This record gives sequence, structure tokens and C-alpha cells, in this order.
Amino acid sequence: AAGADRWSTAGITIVNSTYVTSVNGLFIDPGDTLYFVDETANAVVWKLDKGSTVPVIIAGVKAVTGSTAGLFSNPQAVYVDSKQNMYVSDLMNHRIQKFINGSTVGTTVAGITSTPGSQLNQLRGPRYLWVDPNEEYIYIAESDNSRVMRHRTNSTSGTDGVLIAGGNGQGNAITQLSYPYGIYYAPNISNYLYITNIANSCVMKWAINATSGTFVAGVPGTSGSNATLLNTPVGIKIDAFMNMFVVDNQNHRVQMFCNNSQIGITVAGNGVAGNTSTQLSYPMGIAFDSSLNMYITDRGNQRIQKFLKL
Repeated sequence: AAGADRWSTAGITIVNSTYVTSVNGLFIDPGDTLYFVDETANAVVWKLDKGSTVPVIIAGVKAVTGSTAGLFSNPQAVYVDSKQNMYVSDLMNHRIQKFINGSTVGTTVAGITSTPGSQLNQLRGPRYLWVDPNEEYIYIAESDNSRVMRHRTNSTSGTDGVLIAGGNGQGNAITQLSYPYGIYYAPNISNYLYITNIANSCVMKWAINATSGTFVAGVPGTSGSNATLLNTPVGIKIDAFMNMFVVDNQNHRVQMFCNNSQIGITVAGNGVAGNTSTQLSYPMGIAFDSSLNMYITDRGNQRIQKFLKL
């Protein structure tokens, strides 16, 4: 495959259980600063500067959950834009919080705090999110409504969003999503949104404003562990060569699908849950730094693993 890459099979632990409990989404900015969400017990967002070994909390209060502007309840994912504004999906508060550069007080840009629903001004179960390169729109994988919503990055609580994908109930049809979790959108590479569906163990691509999508990995409604099947896919990234990387949570591995191929190549983990350097345990998020080293949030092991680009 064009640009087919390889990484070390042994991961290096860069953050461990000294700091984190339940790591979920992560994001790396152009300066190789790592941001990651610590979901359940800690309910915070951490930042790890390039070259540092000590992460610091930059949003939320450790081990305190809540619905005020400075707290989270099961945060899921983080995105940081070119102005260092940070967006965090706040699952159990059913909202997206925006933190202006350096602030620890968030403003709600999508959803209504503590009011889940399926109207266009509401969210129910926001998971991973992505911001378009112009930083005008935020795309939200909304698991409990089986849809993807788009909001403006400067919108406020209760503003109507635009339905982008799904919204036709949970199912395996090409017009439906099934508990979407991961999302990736890079219009400079592809005109499609890429969405992982954890309930039907599939990945779909969906053109903006289209009424249906296309299955690009996995078999809808069939979970499994061979090269063509997935089991609860979560994080997703597409590289410049259109290779697709899928974090295959219940198979404890990361699968790479070369452009237009539905046969996965395992690039991290060995398919069996474990805590050695070559194993993962219920991995969640994925990101790459400027040297194309791969980072995986290894939730079952309470750590973040770095796999060196070979």
C-alpha cells in the first residue's frame, strides 16, 4: 500500500497509573503537545508537553464530577485548535465545552447541560469530536442518538446543530449509524467523514450532507477477530496516504486498513488483553505526532503507549 508504514511492536509507556485512571480520547497538536482525557474516576483533561514526563491537569478537578462550567462528568475526547482553544465532549452532561486558551472555565457550545434529548439543539451521549481545518465547525459523534451533528465553534448552549450523518435510528442500514463513537474528518485528504460504530463493529464513511454512507471496514452487525472483522471499534485516524487506523477495543489491537482495502493489518497489540509492552487492554484513542510515532490510550492498563515509527 502507498505509504504503508510500520511501528515498533513494543510500546513505551509515557503516562501510567501514577497519574491516570481511565484514559479515553487523545489529541496531539502540531507542536507535539499531547492532550488526553481521563474519563471516569478523575474526570479531567491532562496535557503533556513535548519532552516532558510529567502531565498536568488543564481542565476539570481531579476526582470531582459535576455540571458546572469548570467540571466534567465522564469526559470523552479533546481537540485543541490553532488558537489553543480546547473542545471537550462531556458525556454525562450531554454537552460540548469550549475552553478559551488558558481558561479552566468552559462555555457550552453544543447541547444543553444535564438535558439530554434528540432535538437539534440537544445532545445525548456525545463521544469523540473533530474540528474542521478552518475551525468553523465542530463534528460530534453522538452515540445515544446514533447520529453525527455539526455545530459552529462559536455557537452557544441550546443552539440548533445540523444533522450530518445518521439520525434514522440505530441499525445496520446504509442510512443509519449504530452507536457511533470515533470520528475523523480531514477534507484536505478526503471529502468523507469517517465514523466508527461500536454497536455493529463497523466503520463507515459519509459525505457531508449525504443521506447515506458506505461501509469501509468490518461486516455490519458481525463482530470478530480476524483480519476483516472488528469488535467494538473506537478511535480512528486517516493518514495522508488514505490508510485508515482503527482502535479495535474488544480485540485489544490497532488495525491498519490500506486505502480501499477491507483487510486489516495489526500494527499494535496482539489480540489478547495483557499488560506487557506488546499488548493492549481495551484501547480507546489514537493519535500521531509530527514524526508519525503512534500513541494509544490503553485504558485497561491505565497508561498511554507510544509506538515508535520504524
